[in-house]
Amino acid sequence: MKAATLRIFLSVHTWVGLAAGMLLFIAFYAGALSVFVHELQDWERAGKPVAAATADPQALVDAVFAAHPGAAHGLYLVLPGEHGPVPQAYWFDEATGVQRRFALGDGGALEERAPRAGFVDFIYDLHFTAGLPRTFGTYLFGVVCILYGLALVSGVVLYAPVFLKDLFALRIGRNLKRMWQDAHNVVGVLSLPFHVIFAWSGAVLTIGFVLLAPFQFLVYDGKLLKLLEADFDIAPHVEPAGTPAPVLPVAELLRRGQLALPGLEVESVLFHDAGDANGTATLYGGLPQRRLNQLGGVALNAGSGELVNALGPKDYPPGMAFLRGLQALHYGNFGQAAVKWLYFVLGLAGAFLFYSGNLLWIEARRKRRQLQQPRRTRLVAALTLGVCLGSVAGISALFLADKLLPQAWLRASYFVVFFAAIGWACVRRPARAGHELLWLCAVLTALVPAAAWIGTGAPPWAGLAHGDATRLVVDAFALVLAWAYWRMARATLRRGREGDPNSIWALPAREG
Repeated sequence: MKAATLRIFLSVHTWVGLAAGMLLFIAFYAGALSVFVHELQDWERAGKPVAAATADPQALVDAVFAAHPGAAHGLYLVLPGEHGPVPQAYWFDEATGVQRRFALGDGGALEERAPRAGFVDFIYDLHFTAGLPRTFGTYLFGVVCILYGLALVSGVVLYAPVFLKDLFALRIGRNLKRMWQDAHNVVGVLSLPFHVIFAWSGAVLTIGFVLLAPFQFLVYDGKLLKLLEADFDIAPHVEPAGTPAPVLPVAELLRRGQLALPGLEVESVLFHDAGDANGTATLYGGLPQRRLNQLGGVALNAGSGELVNALGPKDYPPGMAFLRGLQALHYGNFGQAAVKWLYFVLGLAGAFLFYSGNLLWIEARRKRRQLQQPRRTRLVAALTLGVCLGSVAGISALFLADKLLPQAWLRASYFVVFFAAIGWACVRRPARAGHELLWLCAVLTALVPAAAWIGTGAPPWAGLAHGDATRLVVDAFALVLAWAYWRMARATLRRGREGDPNSIWALPAREG
C-alpha cells in the first residue's frame, strides 16, 4: 500500500479515535460493570427491607389499571425473579411523553416511583448515554459507534502488515511510548471480534430505525416498517375492536403461555389494549435451546386467552433471529457466568484501548526539544484525564452513595465527582493531575466494602451462610481495582520524576 494511503488511514484512525475515545471509555467501563446488572441489583438491595405485600403481580396490575385507565393501551409488567423480588409495572404516558413506573408499597398501596432511579440503572444508562440526556445521548452514541467502526477498519489496515511480527510483542523498557503502543496494538487486535460486534450492534440498537429511514421513504414508499413488523413483534398489531372484554388473571395467562410454549420461564408480560376484545398479552421469558438468543414469547388474547402466536428461539423468522442474536451478543446474554466474566475483562480492556490511544496521540505530538508543550496537547491531556478518570471515580462514588446517602443524591454524587475531576485536571499539571486523580479512584473504590458494611450493618461474608457470595465478590473486586489504581498512581508519579523532562507528563525538578 502506498505511503500516502497509509497516512490517510493513520489520520482517520487518529482523529476518529480521538473524537470518540473519551465517550467510548465511559461506555466500556460502565458496560463492563453492567454485564453483572442482576448481581449488582442484588448488591444494591442488600440490607433494604421489602414488604411481603408487594409480591403480588395481579394486585399491581389491577391497581395500575384502576388508577390510570390510559395504561391499558400499553403496560409492561416485570414479574418477580431475576429482575428483583417484587413486581414492577411500566407505562409510557403518551400525553406527557414520560415513562412511568409503579410498584406496590406497604399494605398494597400503589406507589409511583422514579423510573431508572437506582445506581445500577444509572450505570446502565452511562453505558449508552455517558450521562447525557437519554434521547440525545442514545443517538449520539449511535454516531459514535459508526466512528468507532471507522477507527477499527483503519486500525486493522495500519496494523495488518506487521500483524504476525508484532502480535505478541510487548517491549518493556525505557521507551514508554513503544511499550504503550505495543499494549494498545495487542489489546486491539486480540479483542477485535469483540469490538466489531460492539460497534455494529451498538449502531443498530441505538440508531437502527434512523438508518432505515432512507429505505423507508425513498425505496419502499413508506411501507418498509410494515414489512418488518413480523421481525420485531411476536404477533402483529391489531386495531382495537371497541368491544369491552375483561382481562384474564395474570396467573391464568401464565398458565396458558406455558402450555403453548413448554419450558418457558416467563419474566414479563406486555399488555396491549387491555380490556378490549382485541387486546393482547404477550409473555416473554427464557427458553433454553441451542441458540445464541434464548428468549421466547407467547402472544395471547388478553380477554379470551386464545393463542395468537408462540415463538421459541429456533422458530424465529430470519430478521428476528438476527436482531435478537445481535442483542444477545451486545449484552453477553448467553454462555452463563463464563461469558459474563469474559465480557467484563474485555470491557475493561476496551476502556484501556481508548485511554491508551489518547495517551499515544499526546506523546506523538509533544515537542521533544522544549519543556513547554503546545496548548492543544495540554488540553487533550487534561480532558483525557478528567473525563476518563472522572468517570471511574464517579462510578465508585455511586457505590458509596447508594449505601450512605439518600436515593435522591445518587446521580448528583456521580456528576459532582466527574466535573470536579475535569476541573482539577484543567488547573493542575497533567502529571500531578493524573497522579492525584488515580489516587482518588483508588480511595473511593477501596471504600466500597466499608460503605456496604456500614449501609447494611453486615460484613461482606454474611451472605455466605445463605449461599450468596455477591457481596463478597463485589467487595473483593473493588479492592483489586483500588490496588490497580494505586499502582497506576505510583507509576504516573515515577514517570513524572524520572521520565523525559521534555514531556507533558514530566514534573519540574523543584516539584519532583
